[in-house]
Amino acid sequence: MKHRPRALSVTLTALSLLASFTVAGATRPASAAACGTANAALNRPATASSVENDAFPASAAVDGNSATRWSSAFSDPQWIRIDLGSTRSICEVVLTWEAAYARAFHLQVSTDGSTWTPIYTTAAGTGGTQTLDVTGTGRYVRMYGTARGTGYGYSLWEIAVHTAEDDASAPFWGDVSTIPPAKNVLMVKILNRTNGRFSDDEVFWSYNGEVHSIAEQPYFDMPVNTAGRMYFHLGSPTSGYSDFIEFTVGPDVFNGNTTRVDGFGLKLAMRLRAHDGYDVSVGEDLSIFQESREATFQRFIDEVPDEFDHLARIEAPYRIPSPGNSPEFRPGGAYADYFTSYAASVGVSATTAEVTGCAGPLAARPDMCAALNRHVATLPESQWRDPSQFYKAAPANYYAKFWHDHAINKLAYGFPYDDYADQSSFISHRDPRFLLVAVGW
Repeated sequence: MKHRPRALSVTLTALSLLASFTVAGATRPASAAACGTANAALNRPATASSVENDAFPASAAVDGNSATRWSSAFSDPQWIRIDLGSTRSICEVVLTWEAAYARAFHLQVSTDGSTWTPIYTTAAGTGGTQTLDVTGTGRYVRMYGTARGTGYGYSLWEIAVHTAEDDASAPFWGDVSTIPPAKNVLMVKILNRTNGRFSDDEVFWSYNGEVHSIAEQPYFDMPVNTAGRMYFHLGSPTSGYSDFIEFTVGPDVFNGNTTRVDGFGLKLAMRLRAHDGYDVSVGEDLSIFQESREATFQRFIDEVPDEFDHLARIEAPYRIPSPGNSPEFRPGGAYADYFTSYAASVGVSATTAEVTGCAGPLAARPDMCAALNRHVATLPESQWRDPSQFYKAAPANYYAKFWHDHAINKLAYGFPYDDYADQSSFISHRDPRFLLVAVGW
């Protein structure tokens, strides 16, 4: 594997996909089902006006761990900001306060992180868990505190953000109530999402020598393994229409991801649910699954610069290879020098293939490799983790940008160190219950 999933030791707060569900102690009635159940803020980049000390970073308020928290300096005003990764229709925000709460605060949204619009204001905050019905649209959400309720700072165990868009994906994943319990670590279920192009007996999965159609066997009871891949084929078990997910599975943890590091073969999405309610999806987004294969290939050609559009032609209709797998970006190719001058401008002597593959002098430099691919290497290092700065100018890895633009929560593995700044499609959790894998055409 080009990127080894890492085990996490956090315990994440519960999310339920039932019509009536509990979030941080507050129950949402079925009448509110139009507001999605997934936490759009979970593990998203967060920044704050201040921290009490390094033990209480902004990221602790969005890590899903009810035992970690963000705490500010002991002064007014203070704020914490979350980047949702794309503009979303926000319908509910849940604030879980530590004893140091806000007596007066605003919830604000912004499309650019600079101009803010209030969607909730109070001067009578009581702390505890506040479940707030709101209406607003933005990429960024900010809690802006103006008056503390105690002599300490502002402190939040968790911030959860729910959006209207999440509800649209519920039919895509189907009924999860019938998934049988695992006897091993977790149950894997393969879903046919080829829009009728292939029947269930033409959708195949293979793992560790075991091969089945999903008509024959849609489930796999995943055992402990050190590292592995599950492959998918459409039409036949040896069809050129194929792709894979990769993972490591411990005795009580799943770590895995979808990947576009080598190329695109099939539309894939994964949804991991744990026994504590953790529920996160990654992979291609719903709109990509709903369109035809031909439309996706053409969309790629239309959206990437000229240097990259050949990637959708050289192995069509089977694959869109990554730049490092195209001879045009290798030494001697038409675009062999695409990244070399830019890399040299920041003191890196690397070929274009080494940049896109994070190889050679970049093999042990995830920060610099990511910065070059995202075209932020000439910015201050403090901005290398800011997704709002990524892919704004050439040269950049527009192949990777395409998959981010069309991924759930904009998270994708477009190059080997795409997990730098938490931008990859890696998911991990203990005590997993099931993994859904959607296979599209």
